[in-house]
Order: sequence, then structure tokens, then C-alpha cells
Amino acid sequence: MAVSKTTNTYNRQNWEDSDFPILCQTCLGDNPYVRMTKEKHGKECKICVRPFTVFRWCPGSRMRFKKTEICQTCSKLKNVCQTCLLDLEYGLPIQVRDAALKIQDDLPRNEVNKEYYIQNLDSQMSKCDASQPSNSALKSKGASDLLSRLARTAPYYKRNRPHVCSFWVKGECRRGEECPYRHEKPTDPDDPLADQNIKDRYYGVNDPVAEKLMRRAAAMPALLPPEDNTVTTLYVGNLPDNINEEELRGHFYQYGEIRSVTLVSRAQCAFVQYTTRSAAEHAAEKTFNRLVIGEKRLTIKWGKSQGRQGANEHNDMAPRLEPVPGLPGTLPPPPAFLHSFPPQMQPPPNRTNDFFNLHHYGGPGWPAWVGPPMGPGAPPPAPAGHHYPSQDPSRLGAHAHANALRTQC
Repeated sequence: MAVSKTTNTYNRQNWEDSDFPILCQTCLGDNPYVRMTKEKHGKECKICVRPFTVFRWCPGSRMRFKKTEICQTCSKLKNVCQTCLLDLEYGLPIQVRDAALKIQDDLPRNEVNKEYYIQNLDSQMSKCDASQPSNSALKSKGASDLLSRLARTAPYYKRNRPHVCSFWVKGECRRGEECPYRHEKPTDPDDPLADQNIKDRYYGVNDPVAEKLMRRAAAMPALLPPEDNTVTTLYVGNLPDNINEEELRGHFYQYGEIRSVTLVSRAQCAFVQYTTRSAAEHAAEKTFNRLVIGEKRLTIKWGKSQGRQGANEHNDMAPRLEPVPGLPGTLPPPPAFLHSFPPQMQPPPNRTNDFFNLHHYGGPGWPAWVGPPMGPGAPPPAPAGHHYPSQDPSRLGAHAHANALRTQC
């Protein structure tokens, strides 16, 4: 008796069977000898609800075990990792990538339409190169400034940490350091990052991680040009160790004519000087927080003005004296009538009171051979004043000294 093909038999032909998962570097881990367990048709895909081959592995020491969550067809459709559902090229959520590249999601939401769409797409991918993303929008769109600023240039293994120990939160964990879970304070339940949905992340809607990254991109500072228009030099920091001057010139010559490139390998920085100010501003705008060389994001700043830099160095080298208490801020000029005397009657040099004009007529420090100022243009006698605290006889020190003299007598 011939056995007819049932609906279950037809559906089994479309189940996925793979030999190796599609993963990002962060989920795979830093261990080159990682071991995986493979279970054929061990779980349903959380997007298309088709059974697929599930892989499970430990990405590293003191990390939690991870497994694939979606099938490879859904992964290729969005060019994402099968575990974290982040973009394989930029390491960003789908919502951020689609918003930057202006990609419209045409994936059907209905179960029947989605199953038919996935089956046709799977058959098309089997005929062409399966290693490339099937979405035509991803092939036609290029990288944008937003993606280059937010993209991760190195794996983020902190994402593979174990979950928080629920027994430690209750104060009942007795395993101590042998506990494979984290003994840390759990995330606040009111935090938006605590409520993440795998379907929302795949379809690029209501993703709290994507919204956080978009707010961070909006708050990123901009590199403002200096007021001095003569500055045409850019400071380039955080350079790789093996970079040379020719390679650095090759990254900056596209923005304008370069006058000189000074590479300081010891400090891992360089100074790129352009011939015009417009070329320097164009280079600063295109490379600030965007230029990545050798998996390192370079630091771009404007150079300092030579005139202002010299003035600042001169001011820093000049000694700064603290003001003397009791002295006026600006000393008055010496009396004009002193210069009217003959040379043989001029006061002797290096007289402190005469030079600083601290004497007054009839008081201490006034020269005995100089009489009172005479004539219609002569200034009036200056009132007696005390410029030092020790000259005030009404202070406590003067009374104490007088009392001590009386006691000795």
C-alpha cells in the first residue's frame, strides 16, 4: 500500500539542517578551540517557527552557555547573528541600521504569509551564494556617518557574562566563589533595558537598546573650528603602533591638499597640516569620531594657534607675586617737587621710602633736608597713613610692646 505524503511530511522537507552557525565574534568568544554541541531540529525558530539545528557552546571562562535562537534563513534575511540578533558588520541593532540606511522592512507578519515567504526565499538562496545577505537593500546601501560613529570596532565580551544569582539576591547562596552566576545587584525592573523582546529586535521596532544608541548619537559632541583662521593643522591621536607616514597621508589626502604630516610614533599621535582652512575643516568634519585604522578609533582635534600658544607659554613662565597686605594695588608716582632740586640736593639712591613714596611730610621717612612743598603748583601735604600693620600704634602688638616696657621698668 502506497503511503501518501501528508502535510507533516511536506513541512519536514523545509526544516533546516546546518553544519555551523552564523555568529558574531562577541557571541563566538575569544577561545579558538571552542567546542559546540549540535542538535538537529532541536528547537523552533522564534521568528519563522520552523525547526532548525540548534548549537550550544561556552564562549569563554566564567561565561554563560549560549545557543542559537533563530534559523539561518532568518539570519541571512537580516544579516544578523543567530544568537544576539545584532548586525554582523556593525554590531548594532536592526532598528539603528535600518534607520541609518533608510531600509524599509517588507517581511510579512502573518504566520501563513511569512511561512510562504520564507520557503520561497530559502529556495532562492539555495541557488545563489548563501554566504551573502539575501536582502537586496543591504547590498545596495552603503555605510552612513551614523553607523560609522556608533559601530563597535572590537568584540564586547562583557555581554557574555553569567546571569545574576537569584539565591544571592535572597541572601541564601552558599556556594561562594564556586557559584557560576554573578553575585551582583540585579537590574532595576523599571529600567527600559530590562524589558527586551527578541521579535521586536528582529523587526526593528520598540527596541530599548536601539533607542539608547540613537539618543547617544544625538548627544555626541561636534568638533568646532577655532576662531583663529590661520590654524590649518589637525591633531590625530590613538594611532596604531605599525602605522607609517605614507599610510596616514593616504587617509587624509582625499579631503584636500596636505602641506606636511608629522608623525610622533613615541606618543602615538600625528599632526596633519593642510594648505587651506577649508580643507582642514572638511577633514575635521569627516573624520571626527569616524576614522578607524587598525581596529582603533582615532582621536581628531584642532591644533593650537602659534601666537596664542606663545603668549600662554610666556604668561606661564612669568613669576606671579602675591599682593602685600596693606599696600595699595597701584603705587602712586613719586612727588614731582623732589625732581626740582639741584643734583647736589637730590636724595641718596636706594631709599625705600622715597622710591615707593611711603613717607609724608613731618612723618617718619621724610628727609630732614627737604622742607615743605612751596609754590602755587605744589601738591598739598598728604595725610598720615599706615601702609603696614606694624606701623599702626593702635594695634595689639604696639600695646603689648609698651606694656612689656612698663613691666621691665
